[in-house]
Amino acid sequence: MGDVREKRLKVGIGFLEREIAVLARPGGAPGLFWLGGYRSDMTGSKARAVDRYATAMGLACTRFDYSGHGRSGGDFVDGTISRWLDEARAIFATTTGPQIVIGSSMGGWLALLLARAERAAARSRIAGMILIAPAVDMTKSLMWDNMSKEQRGEIVAKGIIHRPPLRPGDDVLPITRRLIDDGEIHLFGGKLIETGCPVHILQGMEDEEVPYRHATALLERLASDDVVLTLIKDGDHRLSRPEDLERLQAALSAMIGEIGAG
Repeated sequence: MGDVREKRLKVGIGFLEREIAVLARPGGAPGLFWLGGYRSDMTGSKARAVDRYATAMGLACTRFDYSGHGRSGGDFVDGTISRWLDEARAIFATTTGPQIVIGSSMGGWLALLLARAERAAARSRIAGMILIAPAVDMTKSLMWDNMSKEQRGEIVAKGIIHRPPLRPGDDVLPITRRLIDDGEIHLFGGKLIETGCPVHILQGMEDEEVPYRHATALLERLASDDVVLTLIKDGDHRLSRPEDLERLQAALSAMIGEIGAG
């Protein structure tokens, strides 16, 4: 088992090129592939818990920062779902063998979009998926639909608004018109979502950013896949308490067991 390696990968062409920071740990299969949330980075507590699990189990693990996040290049306000999905696909292409994709918040949406892209290419290596408070279709259902008339007018006129933090100590959250408009391309809406692999959703019932009913609605759209939904009664959006991280690692063990059994 080797040590984690930090590398840089250039994504995009010409003025769209940006340098993406990646932490890759060599190891066995299935590999673990981490997709973080909006304004999160690859050194957060859940990402590190996944990496610790990979180390203990001798598995490969890949984490990266989207452009405008963490150690990667680019400006955050240039970010869109298309842009970050392109980066996820480029980093995923550097992995080998079957992978368990773990997506947190926005990363849950990107995980499902990645699965759709992989299936469309008839080459999917996604063996399983764990979604943590998945913010599917967030640009519409969790952002635009929750804005006031004044906020919508401001984002149309100025191209950006700054949403006040939901919790003390959090940063003001910039939301751009570019992000909202681009998100329309990737909305699942009420359509059936097929991943082609088992899925485990972890969702806090006290989550103010991604309400738990958002996860239960997603469950209905994953009807053709083997899906487990774990509702954590006192869990918030972060799900980063020690007991939450233990649940995440238990979900990984169960997923690996299911894949092995299949």
